[in-house]
Amino acid sequence: MAGEPPSRAVDGHTRRTLLTAGTATALAAGLAGCDAPGAAPADAARAVPAVTGRRPRGKDTVDVVADFGARGDGRTDDSRALARAYRYAAGRVWDGIGRTVVHLPAGTYLVREPNALIDAAEGRLKANGLRFTGAGKRMTQILFAPDRAEDAYLCRNENSWANVAFERIGFRSGTPGASFFYSYSTGQAQDYRFTECEWLGEWTYGLALDGSNTNSEMRWDACRVGGAYRRAFLYSGLSRRSRNPEQQDQFLNYWFNDMKVEYEWGNFLEFPYGGSITCRGGSYIVTGRRPRDTADYGRTSTFFRFPREEHLDSVQRFHAEDIRFEIRHPETVVIDCAWDSGTVHFNDCDDTSNSFKSFAPGSRPHRYRLTANGPLVRYDSCRLSGRHLFRPDGEGGGRPVVRYDMCAFADHGPEDFAEGAADRVRFVDCLGR
Repeated sequence: MAGEPPSRAVDGHTRRTLLTAGTATALAAGLAGCDAPGAAPADAARAVPAVTGRRPRGKDTVDVVADFGARGDGRTDDSRALARAYRYAAGRVWDGIGRTVVHLPAGTYLVREPNALIDAAEGRLKANGLRFTGAGKRMTQILFAPDRAEDAYLCRNENSWANVAFERIGFRSGTPGASFFYSYSTGQAQDYRFTECEWLGEWTYGLALDGSNTNSEMRWDACRVGGAYRRAFLYSGLSRRSRNPEQQDQFLNYWFNDMKVEYEWGNFLEFPYGGSITCRGGSYIVTGRRPRDTADYGRTSTFFRFPREEHLDSVQRFHAEDIRFEIRHPETVVIDCAWDSGTVHFNDCDDTSNSFKSFAPGSRPHRYRLTANGPLVRYDSCRLSGRHLFRPDGEGGGRPVVRYDMCAFADHGPEDFAEGAADRVRFVDCLGR
C-alpha cells in the first residue's frame, strides 16, 4: 500500500523502497504550509476549519528497526535507515500537519552521515509536527560520528518544521567538534521540545540558531547536558545567512526546567542578540577546564554568556530560579553579561558550595557591563561566593541599576562585594563577612 513503511527482509534490507528522491521532492513540493490563514470572517466562531487533501496512508507510528532496517548495535552505520524514516515522516504531512511519530527502540544507533535524523533543506517543506521517541536516556542513544566535524550537524531544519519533539533519547558526539542541530528560521523553524534527553561527547554547537525575526519558543524538561562545547550548547544568532544581522532580534522564549547541567567545559547558553530566557531548578556544574586558550573565551567556561552585537533591542531578559551552581575553578563563570538594556534576575540561587576553597574570595563568577540603560540586575534571596564584577560603560550618572535583596555573601561583606561600580549597586537586608 502506498505510503506504508516498507517490509523488512531477513538480512535487514528492505523489499521495496518507501520514497525515491523524485517522489519525496514531489510530495514535499505539494505540501501546504503551516502558516495561519488570512483574515477570518465575522462568523469565524461558528465556522468549521476546512481540511484539504487526503489522509496519508501508512502507519502513524513507525519503528526505525522493524520498519526501516536499523541495527542499533553501535557498529553498523544506521544513517540510511534513519534518513529513510525521516523521509517517510516528511512524505506523510497532510494539510501542513505532520502525522508520524518515529520511534527508536533501546540501542545505540551509529550515524556517520550529516543531517541523517532531520534533513529539511529550505524551500522544500513547511510543516507543523515532528516527533522522535526513544526508550530512555542511556537506553536509546544516537552516536554521531561523521568523517569530518566542521559544519557537520546531525539535524538541520531550514525554515521548514515547527513543533519538533525529542523524548527519552541520548545524543553523543563520536567525532570531536561535530554539532547536534542547525536551525535557520525567518519565522517557520520554531517550537522545539526536548524531554528527558541527554548530550555527551565533544561538540562545537549543541543547537545553533540562525535567521532573523523569529519567535523560537523552545523548551527543555528534565534533560542532562553533559560533554563539552567548543562554542555553546545553545548558541543564538550565527549570522551566517541573515542579510541584516541587526534584525537578529527575536530569539524569544527559551525554558529550561529541572535540568542537570554537568559538562566538562565550554558555554551553556550564548545569546549575543538578546533573547528571553528562563532557567528553573536543577544543578549546574562545570567539571573541568578548557584544554587550551581560545581567542573568544580564553580559558573560561560560562553558563550564561550574553555578549553584545548590533541588533534592534526587541528583548533582553534573563531569569534564573532555584538553581544550585557549583564553581570548581576560578575559570568557571556563572554569568558574563554585556547587554546594554533589559533585565537579569536571580532568585533563590546558590553558588557557594566551594566558597571554602582558597580561590573563592578572589573569584568573579558574575560579571556585567553596565550602561546608563542597564541592564537592570536583581538578586533575591541568593547565597553568593567571591565578588561580583561590574564594568561601567559610558556615563551612568550614579543611578543604581543593581540590587541585592536579602542575600548572603560567603566571602565578603556588602561593603566590598561589588567591584568596579559600587555607586551603581544597592543592598537591602543582606548578610556577609
